[in-house]
Amino acid sequence: MNILTLKDVSKIYGELKALDSINLEVEQGEWLSIMGPSGSGKTTLMNIVGCMDKASMGEVILEGHDISKLSPKELTVIRRDRIGLVFQQFHLINYLTALENVMMAQYYHSIPDEEEAMAALDSVGLKDRAKHLPNQLSGGEQQRVCIARALINHPALILADEPTGNLDEKNEYLVMDILEQLHNAGSTIIVVTHDPEVGDEAERMVVLEHGRIAREEKKKRKRPILTK
Repeated sequence: MNILTLKDVSKIYGELKALDSINLEVEQGEWLSIMGPSGSGKTTLMNIVGCMDKASMGEVILEGHDISKLSPKELTVIRRDRIGLVFQQFHLINYLTALENVMMAQYYHSIPDEEEAMAALDSVGLKDRAKHLPNQLSGGEQQRVCIARALINHPALILADEPTGNLDEKNEYLVMDILEQLHNAGSTIIVVTHDPEVGDEAERMVVLEHGRIAREEKKKRKRPILTK
């Protein structure tokens, strides 16, 4: 069953076509990587799928519902309730602890639950860092807080934008291992990346060039999961 379908999706800025008639299907439980050079349309596609922007033309169907005609307010609700976003730049609130940053996502969704938020941090190996501020955490730890925050509202789709872009090799491995475990547990994951090694972790790769899908390929999983 498809969780996401894009039908002839285009995004136009003046005379520039950032996306040009994109057709794409993502199955529930699939791990997809989206790759391409700078200016290929990766970020634009991510913003549309993540309900942070709207397509100029075409349909975006998420969980059977066409969200392409929704208002910005309605898209905010979809993004809050159904999509877990992981950003390259972390976007943590500097004066809140790791636990409070995760609970903030709960606040916008329903009711903050400290026990549930702590369990989310524990799932990414950060229970003992819950009371630390972002500037007291390493880059890898901050990214894992972002993943815990993205997971706290049980999203239908996890969308990660260059999730290892600011990390060293060790922390890149840790973050990719968490995504691997989430995928094995049934999560649907889309990773937008320029890193071939990160892209190779997915089941399927889509490569964009000049706003179009240049090619697709199935991938073979090659990295074992870390043991805790």
